[in-house]
Formats: sequence, structure tokens, C-alpha cells
Amino acid sequence: MKLRVALIGFGAIGQRLARGLLAHSEAIEITGILVHELEPAQAAAHGDLAGLRPLLSVERAPWLAQRPALVVECAGHAAVDAHAEAVLSSGCDLLLASVGALTDDIRLARLRALATGAGRQVLLVSGAIGGIDWLSAACDAGLGKVVYRGRKPPAAWAGSPAAASLSLDALAAPALVFAGSARDAARDYPRNANVAATVALASLGLDHTSVELWADPGVSENCHEVEAWGEAGHMLLRLENRPDHDNPRTSMITAHSLLRAVLNYCAPVVL
Repeated sequence: MKLRVALIGFGAIGQRLARGLLAHSEAIEITGILVHELEPAQAAAHGDLAGLRPLLSVERAPWLAQRPALVVECAGHAAVDAHAEAVLSSGCDLLLASVGALTDDIRLARLRALATGAGRQVLLVSGAIGGIDWLSAACDAGLGKVVYRGRKPPAAWAGSPAAASLSLDALAAPALVFAGSARDAARDYPRNANVAATVALASLGLDHTSVELWADPGVSENCHEVEAWGEAGHMLLRLENRPDHDNPRTSMITAHSLLRAVLNYCAPVVL
């Protein structure tokens, strides 16, 4: 039987994910796409996506009536609040791209309780970061310190609190924008919440995982670094992610991380 999958969101990530799923049509069927705005989604559903029919969130009853086994969220924190309960209560597992939504303890507790009560799972993806498998294993072995460092070109920090304290246009050397916990980083710099939260949830938690955010004129792409020390050893990871062509604020790899998670969900052999 094909795995029945539905999507929440049809922006740059959702469209790239849909293309990937359609390339595996022998194993996966897209049963529905839930969107917040119908016209842009309908306009995007052309060419190789022409067979897809996005639905407005107010029409979610028939969307869930298609009985997908797995629902993939790629629409932001508000979509988690709006639809997670209905998804889990309908007997579907939920795969989250917006891991940063779980920096809110109340939201996390609510999702955990809903999933437990429904006998379902909330699945998280690594998204734009790597090394999550090592961090999780090393946490069981004993981790002493974990630091996530995010580096972006100065212009990428425009509109953030960094713009009030730094002359971004005049930077000649890397400048520290933020230093603190993953929880505080997600609060003050929500655009970095997903990666920081993923590292924290895989390791020492939101309050004990350190975050450094840098405005760096020496980089042209979004760079992610993770460094961890523990009983199992020392890890130092650096990634330079290329932005998605349709949404430069999103790393191209994020959609492919979701695709890999869906394929693993129905694969006979999983790595």
C-alpha cells in the first residue's frame, strides 16, 4: 500500500517537498495540501504540480477525512497551533519542520499530551543542521557542553534586534549579535529558532544549550556550527547551506530533510 501523506503549507519548502514526493509516486500518495491563502497556492500548482489541489484551512474537515497516515507541517509556528490538535486527534502522525515552535513549554506539553492520548507521534527533522544523531547518542553517554553558532552576512540581520546595536553596513570583522541560551535565542531571534531548538532538543535542552549568533562580513551564505564536548568525544561541525531559490530565508536542504524523513517513514531499511 502507498503511504498517504498530507501537507500543511505550500510555500517554497512545501512545493519542493511535493515535487520530491511526486517523484516517489509508486510508494507515496499526496492526499491533500492545507494552506492559509488559497490563490497563491493555486497559482503555484501548475506544471509538475498541476495535479495537486490546495485547500483553505477552513476546509480542513474533508482534508483530514482523506485519512493520511502522516501529515507534514512546513508552514510556521502558527500552523502548529492551528492544526496539530486536529491532526493528532484524527489518528495521524505529525512531522514538524517548525521545530522552533517547541521552545514554548506550554505548546510542547500540549503536543506531547495530544500525541500520547491519540497513540500517535510528533516527529522532528534535522532540517538545516546536521549531526543530530551524534548529539542524541552522545547525550545518553554524557554531554558536558553544547554550543550552536549561527553566522550570516550582516545584511541578513536587518530588521532584527542586531540592527539597533550594530552598524551592519559598516562591519569589517565578525560581530557577536547574541550570546545566551537556546530558549532566549528563539525568543529574541525567532528566524533562527528552528536550528537552535533542534540542537537543544537533541542534546542538553533549551536552557543549557548555548547559542552564539554572528554578523560576519566574511560569509555569503548562512553558516551553522555545532560544537559539543562529552564522554563520547568532541564534535565540531560546520555547514554552509545554500538558500532556496524561491525563498532565500530558507535553506534548500530543509525540504530535502523533510523528504528523507517521509521516505524513511515508509522504508523497509532505514539509516
